[in-house]
Amino acid sequence: MDLGLKDKVFIVTGGAKGIGEAISKLIAAEGGIAVVAGRNAADNDKTVAEIKATGGKAFGIAAELGKVEDCKKVIDLVVAEYGRIDGLVNNAGVNDGVGLENGSPEKFMASLQKNLSHYYNLAHYALPYLKTTKGSILNIGSKVAETGQGNTSGYAASKGGINALTREWAVELLPYSIRVNTVIPAEVWTPLYANWINSLPDPKEKLAAIVSKIPLEKRMTTSEEIANMTVFLLSGVSSHTTGQIIYVDGGYTHLDRSVS
Repeated sequence: MDLGLKDKVFIVTGGAKGIGEAISKLIAAEGGIAVVAGRNAADNDKTVAEIKATGGKAFGIAAELGKVEDCKKVIDLVVAEYGRIDGLVNNAGVNDGVGLENGSPEKFMASLQKNLSHYYNLAHYALPYLKTTKGSILNIGSKVAETGQGNTSGYAASKGGINALTREWAVELLPYSIRVNTVIPAEVWTPLYANWINSLPDPKEKLAAIVSKIPLEKRMTTSEEIANMTVFLLSGVSSHTTGQIIYVDGGYTHLDRSVS
């Protein structure tokens, strides 16, 4: 199926690793231009080089997305380079463990700044260009917004806010034919996930316990499976889909995890 992405420009935050990397590479594989935006220039450059090595098109931008001025810089640089923006993938974030008991008001606000504010800031600055192209906004959320996790108030609040903004923006942007959707991962093997598992007393036992509770095929979701849904929703093939929060999680969030 041709998704119609040829030479269209898509910004992917946190686009150099894990889910973001898979999204960037799939956009390029479909003929689009992947703008890899994140704080680590070396990681960005590595992913951009890998995309170009396979004949794809990509561009890296180093930015600290928690800063408003860096969000504006990302948009300005993309427009200067390509003159257009066809889609924004808000993906960057970190489950930073800022809880109610072990956190503080200052840490909570910092977590919101790190995990939520740049979704708004980038969308705000990209909006004039998305109006021109009738582009799409795709947010990456987390099942934590619905299930809770414990000891991660900042991250959970941010992801809950993302779900709310998805519906809010979908309504506000109807007059411009800009579609807004969110993809929700649950248990996806990424470098960050590996770091978390390996920080636990018995990582193998913990991982086995988690995987045993994933209803479909008793396995973790892959980054590529998240990317497949994300890029589909960015494309015109999903032209009448907006305001949706779609779970790509093997049934983890909503199905009975006790099923054999």
